[in-house]
Amino acid sequence: MPQLVDVLPNSRIDEQALAAFMTEHLGGARTLDIHQFQGGQSNPTYHVRRGDAEYVLRKRPRGTLLPGAHAINREFAVQQALKDSDVPVAEMILFCEDESILGEAFYLMEHVPGRVFTDRLLGGCSVAERAAIYDSMNQVLAALHNIDFRSVGLEGFGRADTYVARQVSRWSRNYRASQVRDLPVMQEVITWLEAHVPADDQTTIVHGDYRIGNLVFHPAEPRVVAVLDWELSTIGHPLADLAYNCLPWRLPTSTQRGFADEDFRALGIPSEADYVEAYRRRRGGSLGGDWRYFLTFAMFRSAAILAGVYRRALDGNASDARGLMVGQLFETIAHHAWETASDGE
Repeated sequence: MPQLVDVLPNSRIDEQALAAFMTEHLGGARTLDIHQFQGGQSNPTYHVRRGDAEYVLRKRPRGTLLPGAHAINREFAVQQALKDSDVPVAEMILFCEDESILGEAFYLMEHVPGRVFTDRLLGGCSVAERAAIYDSMNQVLAALHNIDFRSVGLEGFGRADTYVARQVSRWSRNYRASQVRDLPVMQEVITWLEAHVPADDQTTIVHGDYRIGNLVFHPAEPRVVAVLDWELSTIGHPLADLAYNCLPWRLPTSTQRGFADEDFRALGIPSEADYVEAYRRRRGGSLGGDWRYFLTFAMFRSAAILAGVYRRALDGNASDARGLMVGQLFETIAHHAWETASDGE
């Protein structure tokens, strides 16, 4: 089950102000019991118990933030739009832009009980359960990409063109803005990505951080009951989501992001090829796109995000106590990105 801890010192909130806000908008008691979810590295996330009711609160972190980052208003909007779709999401309850309440914008959503797997190898599950869990993750991603974003009111959620080029530019800027030390291989990867932007420009809703750790599974069944953490969602290329989702097959255990050096098939986890084929079958037609390019981009973006987490940890604004541990990790993933880009050239 998701790990709850006492609220971290740098993430403390005004409980009385929150209780008054909730009473004003929802009625009921003012007594709250608040803990913080451990594991996220971006927007602080809290479990709020109020009588018999349970909520989840997400807010922007404190401190100087990168432009466009921590867009919780977008998280709220996309989950609200998907509430009646084939993609399971938590019910959105309240969004508050008034920063005088907690110091930052925040929103409340229902608490969806279930299991969140931080171990990609799903320790403690049976072979059959692992296979079913990975299949459910695959099915939900395909369902997301099969939604016509215009039909759910998201036509203004992002530009429907040049997604890849804009993403490379954005994450290059973000990386340089949060850069702690010079890492030449990151510039090599950026240069390669800029020079090889694919012409194919498919357009769907993309989650942006679709991985097993951002899914809530039923307490007893191997199926997704809620997709979490929509901060990076937009309108874009579906292969960016799929490639990011497939990084565990490409990265070794030492990166804390993969299982490439493990005998995962013996555990019931499908091969990357089988996983991608299941997705293709659910989408219909061919995948299109340059798979190597999207894998490289996914690794580069992961490295850039981790560099930002490390920067915030050094500045004392990390959402998780383990933020300082990623200093070396982003460099390792950057080298894997360059190896992927260079493969076959």
